[in-house]
Amino acid sequence: MDRFHFGKHSSSQYNEEMESIRTHLMEMGGLVEKQVGDALQALLAGDSELAEQVLTVEDRVDNLEKKIDEECARVLALRAPAASDLRMLIAVSKCVSDLERIGDESAKIAAMAIQLAQEGESPSGYVEARHIGNHVRRMLHSALDAFARFDADKAVEVAGEDAQIDMEYRSAMRSLVTFMMEDPRSISRVLNVIWTLRSLERVGDHSRNICEQIIYLVKGKDVRHISVDQMEKEVKGKP
Repeated sequence: MDRFHFGKHSSSQYNEEMESIRTHLMEMGGLVEKQVGDALQALLAGDSELAEQVLTVEDRVDNLEKKIDEECARVLALRAPAASDLRMLIAVSKCVSDLERIGDESAKIAAMAIQLAQEGESPSGYVEARHIGNHVRRMLHSALDAFARFDADKAVEVAGEDAQIDMEYRSAMRSLVTFMMEDPRSISRVLNVIWTLRSLERVGDHSRNICEQIIYLVKGKDVRHISVDQMEKEVKGKP
């Protein structure tokens, strides 16, 4: 497999600055991944206390976003990076934005978990939330793992999972809308589950975005707004 090799420089300080940026991105990714998992668990278990903990993590995620942005700006201003280093900074900057938004979606799920715990268990939608939630958690974890290993092939594979998540989301939406039509008394509670599913689907979208940035970093190819099949051809260098 064709591997991307992180550049080394004669300046040890430059090496440390670039490694710090990468380390902080992975730290932010781990924090956000835990946020998603805890928010989903809080929803499924009706655990308001765990949901509140998810909300308190949001400040740490936001602070890491600002820290990484500042580190990237400093390297750009003082080091005039070229080639792979420049791609690294651009990719990190975009990934940080997606991770912050995943954190926001996790906070929304946690808020819904608190509201649903107060109102009582939702009559429908928890099975779908568990299924889609577990899928997007795996997708995010795999995307972060692909970034850690600079694995463009894995990034293509993970990006392809977004279409399956979208299909699962549409199926769940049809089921829940039908349920509300048959039992109008459930509308308020089921709507909260629907908004939760929407947030989970967005986590999948942002995870795909991270995969696209991995491919840009490793291959130098902008694969946004193209199909996964086209993405795979770009990565493998096929015509």
